[in-house]
Amino acid sequence: MTSPLPFFSELTDPRVDRTKAHMLEDILFIAIASVICGAESWNDMENFGKAKEGWLRTFLRLPEGIPSHDTFNRVFSALNPEELESSFLSWTRSVAELTDNEVVSIDGKSMRGTREHGSKSIVHMVSAWASANHIVLGQLKVDEKSNEITAIPKLLDLLVVKGCIVTIDAMGCQKDIVSAIVEKEANYLIAVKGNQGSLQEQVKDSFRFLPAVSVSEDTDCGHGRVETRRCSVISDLSLIEHREEWKNLRSLIKIETERYDKCRQATLKETRLYISSLEADADLINRSVRSHWGVENSLHWVLDVAFNEDHSRKRAGNAAQNFSLINRIALNLLKNEKSAKVGVRGKRLKAGWDNDYLLKILTD
Repeated sequence: MTSPLPFFSELTDPRVDRTKAHMLEDILFIAIASVICGAESWNDMENFGKAKEGWLRTFLRLPEGIPSHDTFNRVFSALNPEELESSFLSWTRSVAELTDNEVVSIDGKSMRGTREHGSKSIVHMVSAWASANHIVLGQLKVDEKSNEITAIPKLLDLLVVKGCIVTIDAMGCQKDIVSAIVEKEANYLIAVKGNQGSLQEQVKDSFRFLPAVSVSEDTDCGHGRVETRRCSVISDLSLIEHREEWKNLRSLIKIETERYDKCRQATLKETRLYISSLEADADLINRSVRSHWGVENSLHWVLDVAFNEDHSRKRAGNAAQNFSLINRIALNLLKNEKSAKVGVRGKRLKAGWDNDYLLKILTD
């Protein structure tokens, strides 16, 4: 994977000249390298830099030594998050070779540790996850007085998803979002619940009275459970009112899941409904729905467990948003380093111990 560092060379330095004791590119390099190795705070970044100073001086200038934790805090609190995100997007476009029908999952995540005492305000990020590439394509902060419904079209506008299948949960079941996906020359596969007027009941009625034209079923065994997923697809839209307002709507989907837990000897059944611009191909749709959960399992869960993101207390300025992006840069690099046959946690440990391996992650 191409190093992200050259893509950040045009960032505007928010500091006044008299306070620029440390070079911005040195600060960014140490920040990304330290997070790859397990840093979760500004103090961690400073301690990493001091522990690795001899090695860092072989390719960084470090005119005033290692930046302090206060310097890391001030710089990342002041950096323009839109510029940082734009640089990040330029990098992901250069490394992500999206293929036709690749699933791009869009979902939001709240950073619970960013809530101030006595305040309801919390930083909420919406991310786009490419399932086959295993990378974050982009992210956007949800405005404090807004929600994911307004953030998703803005994020889509920044992405290149031509030929992909964009999957979103029921929050994204909005006509404007559907239109935005179609305008990007992508297909959509969106969950339907009770938030969209009578659409949910109309989809249910369609499956009561109309025949499915394509059906697919698969079974998974593992982790002490057996899960069967049955996907049924209808292409007859005659029971959907104002269907022309849902741009390129071609199919209605029902996913019936039966999960048997061997330990508890209990069976859980669930039915989920979707609308899509895809043709009635139950095999493809069943795989795509399953791939959507990669954004939870491979992104959000890893950020919470491996990166401890939910416990982050960064609140000043743009600190939370920018540190979140550094986490995602580190995750992209770690996910796409293939020589070490271990998980993200193992790779972070190895990078902290082995300078050559860390440099490989950063520059290959």
